[in-house]
Parts: sequence; C-alpha cells; structure tokens
Amino acid sequence: MKSPFAPDDDALREAAAAGRPVPSPCISVCQIDPHTRLCNGCLRTIDEIASWGGMNNEARLSVWGEIRRRQGSVR
Repeated sequence: MKSPFAPDDDALREAAAAGRPVPSPCISVCQIDPHTRLCNGCLRTIDEIASWGGMNNEARLSVWGEIRRRQGSVR
C-alpha cells in the first residue's frame, strides 16, 4: 500500500532535476520488521536509512525505486 503522503515519481524526479534534495520516505514509524528486515514505515533497510543523509539524488531515486517495488510485494 502506498502512503497517501508519498510523493509521486514525477515529483521525485522534478526535485532531483531542480537540484533540490530528493525527500526522505520516512514517515516517523520507525520499526524494523524482524522477518523482512525492512522498516514498517518507509520500507527501507537499516543500511538505506543509515546512508540516506550521505546519498546523492541518483542514489536516493534508486532507493525510492526499491521502495516502490517493495510496496507491491510486502504490503
């Protein structure tokens, strides 16, 4: 299920193209599921969460792509 607050893919690409930071998917529901090893709130791995601040926009867009893929298989 997609969060109603998540930006759509066009908005993410527009932010990157304009040189603005691609926004974090964090929705302040920070719990790692022991089975999937994904955050229940944003569907990122702990490594993706920890690395987010140092990622460039290209890497952030890649993580968003993984989140979109995970949305279809996890929820």
